[in-house]
Amino acid sequence: MAPLSVFDQLVLHPFLGDFPVGWLRRLAVHGRPVLRYPGYRLFREDGPADRFWLLRSGVVALDFHVPGRGDVVIERVGADSVVGWSWLLPPYRWTLGATVAEDCQAIEFDAAGVRILINADPGLGRELTARFLAVMGGRLQTARHRLVELYAYPDHPAGASGPG
Repeated sequence: MAPLSVFDQLVLHPFLGDFPVGWLRRLAVHGRPVLRYPGYRLFREDGPADRFWLLRSGVVALDFHVPGRGDVVIERVGADSVVGWSWLLPPYRWTLGATVAEDCQAIEFDAAGVRILINADPGLGRELTARFLAVMGGRLQTARHRLVELYAYPDHPAGASGPG
């Protein structure tokens, strides 16, 4: 059986699957399938935000650097989720870091190309931005809960190893 095309994978992904076919075809041009293994760093906090990923399988640990504690995991995201939203807003720098925790198959997108699509098609831009805003809201809520956990119970093992 032949591997699925990027377009087919987008149709099957919950984040974009209900997009109009024309939008999916235009987005697919800027995506490519990738396989990443545990320990692979997708990006570091404050690095250039030049891509994003739709996860098909695996787990990615989102983290941020805490002086004296190192990189603290604030959330682990898995299959059918999206990683990376900092590419949407200038100055296009990551606000978190991300490392692959379990073998990860994903579609990796070139952010510059997707930003061109967004600027050319306001409807696509509004819908994609709204979906990423929902992701951002959820991630901020999770980060808030994680910070409360870390400060309320600083010596708890979860404070050192991350959730999950």
